[in-house]
Amino acid sequence: MDSFKNLMIGDQAEITGYNDSEKSYRRELLAMGLTRGTVFTLTKAAPLGDPVEIEVRGYRLSMRKDEANVLKIRKLWTSAEQAALICRPKKTIE
Repeated sequence: MDSFKNLMIGDQAEITGYNDSEKSYRRELLAMGLTRGTVFTLTKAAPLGDPVEIEVRGYRLSMRKDEANVLKIRKLWTSAEQAALICRPKKTIE
């Protein structure tokens, strides 16, 4: 399991669950579309790391880091991995 503190701008992650300690906030997260299995991209972070902005389901959502840490996540892609795939030279057939 990863956490938001391990994500960099451009990284993609999937929501795998919720921390049990914050059951009261879980309903609000669900109402915002942050359901299990949802993939999001970290798009911005304030200079001191709080708040963070994610792109999820076609919209951008800003949330405080303590709110974001209620989510259990799994990192899917890092921005560096995406750049490597985009910049990889294409094979040519001669």
